[in-house]
Amino acid sequence: MRDVTLTKRAQSRRTWRQRLAERITAPHGLPWGPGRHSHAPPTEPDSDTGATAAVPAPPAAAAVGGGGTALWRMRTTVQDRPGSLAALCAALAVRQVDILSLQTHPLADGTVDEMLLRAPAELPAEVLSAAAATGGGRDTWVERADAHDLVDAPTRVLGLATRTALDAAELPVALRQLLGRCTIRSQPAEPAPAQLDGAGAAPAEGVLEETVMRLRDPAGGSVTVERPHLPFTPTEFARARALIELDSQLGPRAAADQGAPALPAGDGIVVRGADASDLEAARALHARCSRATLALRYHGPVHEADRYLEHLLSPRYGRTLAVQTASGQLVALGHLLWDGEEAEVALLVEDAWQRRGIGTRLLRHLVELAAETEAADVYAVTQSTNTGMVAAMRGLGLPLDYQVEEGTLVITAQLTAAALPARPRSEGC
Repeated sequence: MRDVTLTKRAQSRRTWRQRLAERITAPHGLPWGPGRHSHAPPTEPDSDTGATAAVPAPPAAAAVGGGGTALWRMRTTVQDRPGSLAALCAALAVRQVDILSLQTHPLADGTVDEMLLRAPAELPAEVLSAAAATGGGRDTWVERADAHDLVDAPTRVLGLATRTALDAAELPVALRQLLGRCTIRSQPAEPAPAQLDGAGAAPAEGVLEETVMRLRDPAGGSVTVERPHLPFTPTEFARARALIELDSQLGPRAAADQGAPALPAGDGIVVRGADASDLEAARALHARCSRATLALRYHGPVHEADRYLEHLLSPRYGRTLAVQTASGQLVALGHLLWDGEEAEVALLVEDAWQRRGIGTRLLRHLVELAAETEAADVYAVTQSTNTGMVAAMRGLGLPLDYQVEEGTLVITAQLTAAALPARPRSEGC
């Protein structure tokens, strides 16, 4: 039910963003922000083969040897006895399917074989599933793959470990990339009674229950990972636990801040409301930001960024806060955009003022505003490489859900399950 709820939310947000895009796009139709992705699991198992149908296929890969081919991921369970893998390979070979990589996951009642396949482009998922069944496979799951899947598993795991070692904010994203399509929720330490929802802290060794794993968060609390369409194997559970243990051993850390100093006390930095009268100051902020910073915020051609400001500064669509220096210059903008019972938060901090805590404090103000309006959740849509936004959302100390699809990261903070710690209302940062 939880996965279905998240899917409906993702679809409703996509519709909302499309409606907003229609209001603010130029004649060429550039959308505001990234497209929303459905996170629905694959369809119901096939009644004849017991295989799970694949997600809709993208265009076939480039032709190889005169015929088009496509990449697929397959996971199937075979009996743990000599010759079972050979029978599976032979059944696939009949269909001219090439096995590019293979991982095995031993289970108590068999072995899960996870394969990366290159197959003729015209071969549908149903035929691949039927071939696996002919070769003795059961509980087969198939979906399309891409060139990124050609990286072997040890290399991919080492890369994720390196990213996590360099920046603690990478942990949720690394888990998602390790385990594929799944939902990740983090529960802060020592929650109020209303937050417990029947589940206490995870034991040190973690818990694996088929499609759900619960692990102890190094920062306190727990991390829950759900993948309803495909059970986790003990090997995947061990890898996830090892990644979290690495994070725990390394302790608190952040990516290199290039020597940016923290904000000194009494430096005149204030947070205030912003509206259409701040349009020129906001455009000047855009002009001082790097292309990379603007791309992380707007997810589209950066030369179009100014076009969004009139709508973002309009009270019709939400609330905007600005961070202003003593000289009156805007160095950051934060937007709270209404989306039914939820609200979207978005941040832009000038390059020279990043890594000083401005984004974290600005985000907290926005979430407090959302809580005052009794919003159920707030979510941020960003890129999986934006560790600054990940860290800022984790710093709220609220239960979080993570969804990643094709590089787009959606982080949702649950306001109905917890309240932010009480803070005196002040215009100061």
